[in-house]
Amino acid sequence: MLGWSMMFLIIALIAAVFGFTGIVTAAVGIAKFLFVVFLILFVLSLLFGRRSIR
Repeated sequence: MLGWSMMFLIIALIAAVFGFTGIVTAAVGIAKFLFVVFLILFVLSLLFGRRSIR
């Protein structure tokens, strides 16, 4: 997760350098999509991750 956040920090900095053009909307779209995906995976891991098979 930390790797993904660092990657999007770099993308955000590059987008700022390019002047908030079309690359920003692409990065925002990807960031929103990945946020939802990782939020769902986080909730699922909380629900199912603590169960042990015995």
